[in-house]
Amino acid sequence: MTKKRVVVGLSGGVDSSVAALLLKEQGYDVVGLFMKNWEDDDNDEYCSSKQDLIDAVSVADRLGIEIEAVNFSKEYKERVFQNFLDEYKAGRTPNPDIFCNSEIKFKAFLDHAMGLGADMIATGHYAQVREKNGLFQLLKAEDGSKDQSYFLYRLNQAQLSKTLFPLGHLLKREVRDIARNAQLATSEKKDSTGICFIGERPFREFLNRYLPREPGEMQTPEGTVVGQHDGLMYYTLGQRQGLKIGGSRESNGEPWFVAAKDMDRNVLVVVQGHEHPMLLNDGLVANQLHWIAGHEPETHWVYAAKTRYRQPDAPCEIDRLDSESTDIRFGQRQWAITPGQSAVVYESQVCLGGGIITATV
Repeated sequence: MTKKRVVVGLSGGVDSSVAALLLKEQGYDVVGLFMKNWEDDDNDEYCSSKQDLIDAVSVADRLGIEIEAVNFSKEYKERVFQNFLDEYKAGRTPNPDIFCNSEIKFKAFLDHAMGLGADMIATGHYAQVREKNGLFQLLKAEDGSKDQSYFLYRLNQAQLSKTLFPLGHLLKREVRDIARNAQLATSEKKDSTGICFIGERPFREFLNRYLPREPGEMQTPEGTVVGQHDGLMYYTLGQRQGLKIGGSRESNGEPWFVAAKDMDRNVLVVVQGHEHPMLLNDGLVANQLHWIAGHEPETHWVYAAKTRYRQPDAPCEIDRLDSESTDIRFGQRQWAITPGQSAVVYESQVCLGGGIITATV
């Protein structure tokens, strides 16, 4: 019997390395694929892709598997990065990693892998796939602190049917232990953080290359000027750090937070106190909806949702739903819901899908 061929996205990190190792141990014919998605400043001090490729090749060599490097930077610029710039220009805060998954890692990569004769693809994401009644479900990972289903909510039935997540049942510390025991070069490598193409570089410096800087006033909701901002695109709702107005005369000792962006007047609206009413929302409107099952969930049912990755599930109800947009109401007011981010809906451990937040209510 011919072994099933699985093409693993080897990123040069510990998670994808262990994913490849586990699949090989399970008897699959494993091939590694290193994806290069960004090359605008490949020689820049902040770009780690060369070292990542070296590490990926080292792991492939250790496991005795083939590895190929493929360049998806053109697809990335067209399908992910242009949307990233458009959203910032419009005053929203996008999450490009979500579109990187749906458009690159599980579309361009999946297509390429099928061309290599793959039966399945696999990545080092912390999530799980289950087939139930002929439908494929995306489930949360066992390690709740590492669960990445939020970033995968735009995957569809065809993509999930061809995808394996070998780490979904493991805790992060177990993954590290497996890598150490196998003497993989990535066993002690630090996890990558932040947006994939920005790396560790200063965010403002990066964004300023592509979008013009437009400084303006910081004002209270009443219109009192309390400071100057460097450009609305550099700030996100709920932001506290970097406002440089903590010691102003108007301050009563409470910290300042970004509460709104007035795009027409180029004004950043700031408020004092974590629980200021402008920072608390009963619900949201989302569009660009995607439902993993291929059909819409029931309205007026108790679900849970996340409006950002590092957030506990919040009980909610889908108030209104059509093909274009949805209204989601929460049982308790939510803090600093941010347009441009994704609202992702869950029913227990099952990720149902979600959409892009356009407004708060």
